[in-house]
Amino acid sequence: MTMSEVDQIRISAASAIERSRERRRPIGTKSVALRRQHLYKKLGRVLVAGGIVLIGAALFGALIQPLGFIGLLALFVLLIGVAVLFGRSPFPEPRQQDLPKADLKQLAGRTEIWLEAQRPALPAPARQLVDGIGVQLDLLAPQLQTLDASSPAAANIRKLVGEDLPELVAGYQRIPAGLRKEAHAGRTPDETLVGGLTMLEREIGDAARSLAAGELDKLATRERYLQLKYQGLEGEEPLQGDRP
Repeated sequence: MTMSEVDQIRISAASAIERSRERRRPIGTKSVALRRQHLYKKLGRVLVAGGIVLIGAALFGALIQPLGFIGLLALFVLLIGVAVLFGRSPFPEPRQQDLPKADLKQLAGRTEIWLEAQRPALPAPARQLVDGIGVQLDLLAPQLQTLDASSPAAANIRKLVGEDLPELVAGYQRIPAGLRKEAHAGRTPDETLVGGLTMLEREIGDAARSLAAGELDKLATRERYLQLKYQGLEGEEPLQGDRP
């Protein structure tokens, strides 16, 4: 094997390791929270099932006959089987077609998880923008916890986050790798992807700030009401019956 072949193998191995690391690296906190929630649920199922087995074994030993060495060994094997059976369920990775229908409260986190899986296949400038989009999705997520799922704002966010963003990334990946740097209509697919992600990062951030501004307005109105009711304003007596 020549030195050049060794170098190629080393470069290929390093690239594979880097892609693996990129795939595992989260772009936001909401994807981490969803994975942790799944892990806790899985652990809870294992503990409940193991507890049922232990209670059953204890009742059998107390009411029928002692377990003995063979019985304890069988119990140990059974507990291992329960742990494997209930603990092996992997996290259900979201698919692109599922994102528009995702629970609004989980939309930001599930979109982050989907983007994390696509990130290694994107060019470096796009990967940086995906990281920025993860930050914006983290800002948006708290607003989605209380947003009416039937409201026009919710529909707009579903389209922006659950449809437009994934379709831009998926559309880029459908283009053969050898054609992604060739110009078409004045722009390469790489440039189109970066431009689209830049716009979507800004739009998602604007949506998060717009929803937050509504909550800030409510807070300011409530503060004004409390000032009028309990302190008065500029020495005046509190107004009776005022409401925000």
